[in-house]
Amino acid sequence: MADTIYAQASAPGKAGVSVIRVSGPAAFAGVARMCDLPALRKAGLRQIRDDRGQLLDSGLVLCFPAGSSFTGEDVVELQVHGSLAVIRGVMENLSKLPGFRPAAPGEFTRRALENDRMDLAQVEGLADLIDAETELQRVQAQSSLSGGLAKRVDTWRESLIDAASLLELTLDFADEDVPTDVDTDVAGLLRSVAEDMERELRAADVAERIRTGFEIALIGPPNAGKSTLLNAIARRPVALTSEIAGTTRDVIEVRVDLKGIPVTMLDTAGLRESLDPIERQGIALTRIRAAAADVRVWLDDGSTKVPEGMDIVLLAQDDDGTRGGVSGKTGAGVTELLGRLQSLLESRVPKDALALRNRHRASLERAIASLREICGELTSSPSELSAQRVRDVIRDLQELIGGVDTEDLLGSIFSRFCIGK
Repeated sequence: MADTIYAQASAPGKAGVSVIRVSGPAAFAGVARMCDLPALRKAGLRQIRDDRGQLLDSGLVLCFPAGSSFTGEDVVELQVHGSLAVIRGVMENLSKLPGFRPAAPGEFTRRALENDRMDLAQVEGLADLIDAETELQRVQAQSSLSGGLAKRVDTWRESLIDAASLLELTLDFADEDVPTDVDTDVAGLLRSVAEDMERELRAADVAERIRTGFEIALIGPPNAGKSTLLNAIARRPVALTSEIAGTTRDVIEVRVDLKGIPVTMLDTAGLRESLDPIERQGIALTRIRAAAADVRVWLDDGSTKVPEGMDIVLLAQDDDGTRGGVSGKTGAGVTELLGRLQSLLESRVPKDALALRNRHRASLERAIASLREICGELTSSPSELSAQRVRDVIRDLQELIGGVDTEDLLGSIFSRFCIGK
């Protein structure tokens, strides 16, 4: 029999209300020793007492049966006053109940996975939702949490089952009157699935940037006002500014929420020929980070040749805003620049991408390669090997939503969850 676990599900520290969650086979019987339980799925105000009958607190108590709870087990939630002393008293008393123990990080969610209340992609979506800092991250995480990837995998799976069935039909009834062009139908199904997977794969690279954040590099010659502009965007002094050329020697990063889009702004060393070895290292680093950035913004006074690959070119230090440029000193053109950056990134963001992680991409890449190879085999004649390989792809697709045998992967995912979730 599984242990009954408990943990504070709300944030630690003093608060108006704190939530303590209990899940497991002894949840109802154990908590019933501390208070009268209300009807299932009904909140009830109860006096919560310790093992000596002393009042710990008065709070709301909710009970969820195994078939209707987050974890798939009997669950009790205690909503008590957020006093550190109250929380400590309730938790200490729970620790004395037989079969009870503190929950490990992510253990409530892991039990939801093990009890088929969630698939692995939904678990990852929940982790992303907890970590979401911007509106776009929230929307993307909610899409994963709602089971969008599982639905897409089911669509691919159904088509592949049809393809495998057609192949097996020709093999089982090779001497009977069956369509001779079935391999054409099978190849069409496999190509359609592979093309759909490739579209998902193309969207996956950008979709992951929503999770990790896009990088925007401010690039230009020394004293172009890059650091001043970064400070204006961040609305605080994050970069040292000076009239002395070459002040910025390293790449300075600032996290920004750009109308719901997670962005890291990069202030870089001014590009020029320099004999200073430290400045030269900073310039080399600028070139590396600029090449890897999602968007490159070039700032200068109009007298410098603009390097290739710049996404936006602006006249710098346009303090009075009359020349269509930008100035971090006065704020002229900053709002317009942020609007251009927002539009540029929004145009690159996929609307319905669901494969968001490296393991998702790896599974899709393997499946696409296998389907292309099977299509090549069908140009000669269908075989038992072709049918089995289609079945193998179907099985491998389950890795996307939870058909994973490795304990290390699950351990890695749940270790990032907070205790209580």
